[in-house]
Amino acid sequence: MEANPVGFMLETLQPALDDSRHQLSSFVKASAAGVVFVPNATFGVNSVLRSIEDRLSLGDEIIITNHGYNACNNAVAVSAAKTGAQVVLAELPFPVEGAQSVVDPILSAVTEKTRLVVVDHVTSPSGIVMPIEAIVAALEPDVPVLIDGAHAPGMVDVDLGRLDASFYTANCHKWMCAPKGSGFLYVAERHRDWMSAVVISHGHNDGWPGPSSPFHSRFDWTGTNDPTALLSVGSAIDVMDGHHPQGWDGVRGSNHGLALIGRAIVSSAVGSPLPVPDDMIGSIASILLPPGEPGSADIFDPLMTDLRRKWAIEVPVFSFGDGLRLLRVSAQQYNAVDDYVRLAEALNAEL
Repeated sequence: MEANPVGFMLETLQPALDDSRHQLSSFVKASAAGVVFVPNATFGVNSVLRSIEDRLSLGDEIIITNHGYNACNNAVAVSAAKTGAQVVLAELPFPVEGAQSVVDPILSAVTEKTRLVVVDHVTSPSGIVMPIEAIVAALEPDVPVLIDGAHAPGMVDVDLGRLDASFYTANCHKWMCAPKGSGFLYVAERHRDWMSAVVISHGHNDGWPGPSSPFHSRFDWTGTNDPTALLSVGSAIDVMDGHHPQGWDGVRGSNHGLALIGRAIVSSAVGSPLPVPDDMIGSIASILLPPGEPGSADIFDPLMTDLRRKWAIEVPVFSFGDGLRLLRVSAQQYNAVDDYVRLAEALNAEL
């Protein structure tokens, strides 16, 4: 690109971007016609919300959950404030007994004024693999559902063709291990004509050559940037597939098994019951900790800093909900059981 920027942008970029899009679409089992690249899932969520604002009226409702990602809940609040819509918070429990205990509060919050339901595929703070299939099946197509799948691709099997949600956005830099700056947004065919990127550029009026459709055009060029991360997605998929004899199924399965072992070790060390059933865990799991010292209920707990500085252990610790204190463990191919044993030792020393 740097050796010949104009030649790259006009001749090389679009075919390479389309090739990467097809590899990604195959991985998430979606039609490439509905997949566009975005820098991250937050960009994808904002694009859907900014596009839907023209369709919102005073008193309309957007449903979010108390397990939702703060950045995305903020985006919903801004769109609601601009349009006069109302934000409806579906209160999901934690600990969780089973799938129905999180489906029911969401469906109960839906009314005739509901215009959009925003729900995570894998919740960031609590580490729950949400039963999105049941939620989407109960609501679509009458009530559009936006799935924030930031953590899901690479952690769990994602089949967007079978799911048929209106909108699904996710990151490739998390469990797929692509570079940061690579994410995607999938939009069902019934919504593509009116969907635009949150950044308006040449593609908004087909002023950039190359994309196969107006929908792709509106997202494929949103200003000059470095497309390296997006063009690396296919390579990341292939590299991770080679990490296990059983390919991606083996990667996901071994990570899931290690996450269950790790949370059992840590939960036992701190004397905490397991808050989520095994079948609602992917490769991350949150563990309840004893209450912290007064004044330690910031978004990131001082214990997180102590674990990093004293023990060289990087693990999030934060407050959640009504006075809960969570530690979230993860499992990837580079982790081993000894990592969680050492974390348990560190917690016994610090708590």
